[in-house]
Amino acid sequence: MDQTDFIVIKAKEQGVQVIGLTRGQDTKFHHTEKLDKNEVLIAQFTDHTSAIKIRGKAMIMSKHGTVHTDKDE
Repeated sequence: MDQTDFIVIKAKEQGVQVIGLTRGQDTKFHHTEKLDKNEVLIAQFTDHTSAIKIRGKAMIMSKHGTVHTDKDE
């Protein structure tokens, strides 16, 4: 696994939830953060984190591009 893969999440509203999901046979929530408007979180995929779920209006930036949760692209 490439430990340098990360994403940047910028909240576009109050209370954006960022949820880390585990890797392995059973996928479970293992970490949550709540962001206020304009707060930024840098998250990295690890041996324990296989997915990140985001609830609320946010901008997500990665090496694959930028996605806005409130827009159909």
